[in-house]
This record gives sequence, C-alpha cells and structure tokens, in this order.
Amino acid sequence: MSPGAASARRRLLKRTLTGYLFLSPALVFYLVFLVIPIGMSLYISFRDWNMLVPLTSSRFVGLKNYTYLLTRDELFLIAVKNTIIYATGTVFVGMVLALGIAILLLRVRGATFWRFVMFAPVVTPSVAVARIWGGLYRPAEGLANAILRMVHLPPQQWLADPNICLYSIMLIAIWGGIGATVIVFTAGLKGIPDVYYDAAKLDGAGPWAEFKHITIPMLKPTILFLSVTGLIGAWQAFDLIFMLAVGGTEAGTSPVRSVIVLALYLYQMAFKNLRMGRACAGAFLLFLIVLGFSFIVLKVLRKGGVESYE
Repeated sequence: MSPGAASARRRLLKRTLTGYLFLSPALVFYLVFLVIPIGMSLYISFRDWNMLVPLTSSRFVGLKNYTYLLTRDELFLIAVKNTIIYATGTVFVGMVLALGIAILLLRVRGATFWRFVMFAPVVTPSVAVARIWGGLYRPAEGLANAILRMVHLPPQQWLADPNICLYSIMLIAIWGGIGATVIVFTAGLKGIPDVYYDAAKLDGAGPWAEFKHITIPMLKPTILFLSVTGLIGAWQAFDLIFMLAVGGTEAGTSPVRSVIVLALYLYQMAFKNLRMGRACAGAFLLFLIVLGFSFIVLKVLRKGGVESYE
C-alpha cells in the first residue's frame, strides 16, 4: 500500500472514530434504556420468574407463557377485546369528531381562542381529569345523572354498570385528546391548496363532493399519522382506567373484567400476581398486535396528500 493511500485510510478511520465518539452518548443511552431492557424482557418471557428469587434461579419454560396467555387465560383474551374496543373507539370516533370541529373552526371568528380551550384538557394531568370526571359520574350528586333527570331519563351507574363502564371511560379519553387532534387536522386543512376547491366549484361540485373527493384524499397523510400514533397510545391506555375503575377515587365500584385492558392486565400480572414471565410475554404479544394494526393502517392509507395530485 502506498504512503498516500495509507494516510488517506488513517484520516478516514479518524473521521469515523470521531463520528462514533460524538454519537456515543446517544448510543449508550439507547443501549442502557432501550436495547438491554427489551432484551431482558424477551429473556424473562421464556422463564417462570416471580421476582422473589434471582432470575438465574428461575425455571426455563420456553413458549409456555405465550401459549398459556393465548389458549388458557380467559382474562387475557377479555383484555385484548376490551383494548380493541377502547383503541378503535377512542381513536377513530375522536378523529371523526375532531375533523368536524376543525372544519367548523375554519369558518368561525375567534377560532384561535376555541382551539386553545379545546387543547386545555390535553395538558391537564390525568389524575386531575380522573378526579373531575369521577365527580361528574357520581350516581347520586353527579352532573351527568342530573342532566339525565332534567330530560326525564333514568340515572346511570356510569362506573359500576359493566355494560357502559368502558364506554364511559372512552368518552373521557375522547374529550381529553380531541384538542390535539383538532390542531393537527387544522394544520392539514390549511395545507390543502384552494385551487382544488376552486376547480371543483367550477365543475359544479357541492360541499359533500368536495369533502369526499378533495378533503379526505388530501388529508390521508394526516389521518395516517393520527391513526398510527393514536392507536399506539390507546393500546397502552392505563392511567384513566386505573384511576376511575380500579385504584383511584372510584376504586372498587367498577366490574374489573368489563374494563380491564392489556396495560392494566400486564400490571396486575407482574406486580400483583408476581408472574413476571407471563407479563413480559403479554407485553411482546401487545407489541405484535400494535405492529399488526399499524401495518393495516399503513396499507389502507399509504396513498394520498398533495403529492398524489401533482
């Protein structure tokens, strides 16, 4: 090798090492707080460990934790069903309402103020939200039943009736997250060029035709973003359900089987039943479910936006 080539190789090696040196804090962070925990969780999912003995003393059970959850644990399957209802309901119903509100706010005065008002619940702590809504849902003195009595409807056991308890909490989740969705939809709507609507009006298209053939296709990237991020967050729902139905101000009033979701199931399995192996196996099954739903949404909404019209 010639001296010039050796010198160039040393300079390239030095630049490479310098780059990795600058990257090392981030790489160490992800290694310690992401890669190692995920690897340990995967390892634990193949073992029968109760956290009362060293992990190395636990028994290797292979795929038994996974097969038990999928074939023998009825509560896990109930949690999957409840989570599907909760995730699809809060995300897609919330998106429909948010899109309608965003379109309406484009045409009213003081829209900035109303967006601020709607965004306020997003930055309100979940504990405070649970306390407020827990009071509104009280059977005797709560505002929700007071409104029903005013219109001559029977009062409801919002957090105790197994038929409506989950939907009552879903209503709170939609209320708490709709403000952020409105903001994102507003940005998407403002990004649609007016020339498309002007051309549609010249062709005699009505409001519904404009919405169906222009607004929705042009908003597909926004809908995709909100769907994927919303589903990822909804599949991990824990705080509101725990506060309102299990361990908070209304603890003990709710039929747990009717509201249990996967995150709550994993918490109980790991820290109450001390079945850490099964909890880790359930966490990886949750990951696969979220990944599958995300791929479906990506496939359905993979085309759209301004670029598809150019």
